[in-house]
Amino acid sequence: MTALTTALRNPAEGLSTRVGLRDTAAQTMTLAWRATMKMRRNFEQMFDVTLQPLLFTAMFAGIFGGAVAGSVSGYNPVIIPGLVGQTVLTACVATGVQLREDIDKGVFDRFKVLPIARIAPLAGPMVADMLRYAIASTLTFATGIVLLGYRPGGGVLGVVAAIVFATFAGWSMAWIFAWFGTIGRSAQGVQAISLMVMFPLTFLSNAFVPTSTMPGWLQAFADANPVSHIISAIRDLANQGQITANAGWALLGCAIVVAIFAPLSVRSFTRKM
Repeated sequence: MTALTTALRNPAEGLSTRVGLRDTAAQTMTLAWRATMKMRRNFEQMFDVTLQPLLFTAMFAGIFGGAVAGSVSGYNPVIIPGLVGQTVLTACVATGVQLREDIDKGVFDRFKVLPIARIAPLAGPMVADMLRYAIASTLTFATGIVLLGYRPGGGVLGVVAAIVFATFAGWSMAWIFAWFGTIGRSAQGVQAISLMVMFPLTFLSNAFVPTSTMPGWLQAFADANPVSHIISAIRDLANQGQITANAGWALLGCAIVVAIFAPLSVRSFTRKM
């Protein structure tokens, strides 16, 4: 029985007032398991990472394939990794919305009396959401390979590495939307703010077309967009099986996002608690 489980049953016992790194990790994983069980009981929460990848992959490849690359097969190496990044980022929006809903429902009220790490109630569900990002990435690649004839040059290892990279990137970017969840006044408001941020990040990137085809000012924004670096790294892994400089820039961008938005999320979340 973990310290967090003991404290949930008896707040006066189990956890010390000073939480160490080991206890923080244990508490985070306990809350991640709780979030995973919640997903299993509410499968409709998984629609955005199960049905959406199938629909988006088939539609975007069929609609833009001929116009952008001359054929769907020629467009696959561009659009499939791009849709992996786009789908994962879209799934991140649900992280903030669900967090806001849980706060409004009083789910976290019990944590007020528990001397647990302040980051655990946030990090736990976000760790569980990594499962959603992995499912979305896997289904997007599977749809491209099975239905559209996509043949990634990086082979099985390259695709697996791309999925792992996309999952980590999704977890990193989700801190932005987790912060929205802690500062928003309602779940609907959080969703509206998140979509206003998510759409420019995804569509003003190299997810769907090469940035070289864009006007100069737009190309500059798209090239600097961290989502473009993430998608480029996913493409390099899936299509070439290589770790390139794009991966380094993407990891740097992810680290900056976590360094900025994780403390902001914890601070605003603690104030609400």
